[in-house]
Amino acid sequence: MSTATFRIWRGDAKAGAFEDYATEVSEGMVVLDAVHEIQAKQANDLACRWNCKAGKCGSCSAEVNGMPKLMCMSRLSDLPLDKPVTIEPMKAFPIQKDLITDVSWNYRVKKKIKRFKPRPPDAADGTWRMAQEDIDRVQEFRQCIECFLCQDVCHVLREHDAKAKFGGPRFFVRVAGLELHPLDSLNRAGLLKDDLGIGLCNITKCCTEVCPEDIHITDNAIIPLKERVVDEFYDPLTMLFRKITGK
Repeated sequence: MSTATFRIWRGDAKAGAFEDYATEVSEGMVVLDAVHEIQAKQANDLACRWNCKAGKCGSCSAEVNGMPKLMCMSRLSDLPLDKPVTIEPMKAFPIQKDLITDVSWNYRVKKKIKRFKPRPPDAADGTWRMAQEDIDRVQEFRQCIECFLCQDVCHVLREHDAKAKFGGPRFFVRVAGLELHPLDSLNRAGLLKDDLGIGLCNITKCCTEVCPEDIHITDNAIIPLKERVVDEFYDPLTMLFRKITGK
């Protein structure tokens, strides 16, 4: 075994600082393994959220060497261990203690989104007719594990803290999974424009880069939704039609 140093942020909403911990590391270890080793032997009160340790629950989100990552999927063999590995909480959300942040705002945003509502059945037996490519299109969005790493890296939330007027990439993925579903009958363009503020996204693709499920958030979710908002509210022909008909 070799030894590596982990520089972990310790503190709460009032104050905090980085503390260094040296611990033994071995082949196959991930960052979360090292944090657990430090918890067990050096800092029993170190707060860290985790659950599955398999990259599927989204609980152990943090920033490793300045990059939003799942600690359970960040292998030490991919990191330079000749210098301290920095581990800190996500910066886009309020700190509770150590590596734990309060992500409850995300669930309040989720409540704003209208649920799936299928159109009436296409056939008398109560079934629908759909193209397979339309079904395949929305499956990608179902892979989201709500780790909120995309929310953390988004500059609208991270740097400008615009939570009052912006929903963030995770919820554009959620809406895309509904809006692009071949059976859904609701129109959420107004929600995207006014409540979720999709116009504030300038498609830098930083959210796509950090997604552990490799969801193409920008290309497959955000851009198609932006197009729907433009068609609904800014298309000149649509605006002229509404002016004439009053609808």
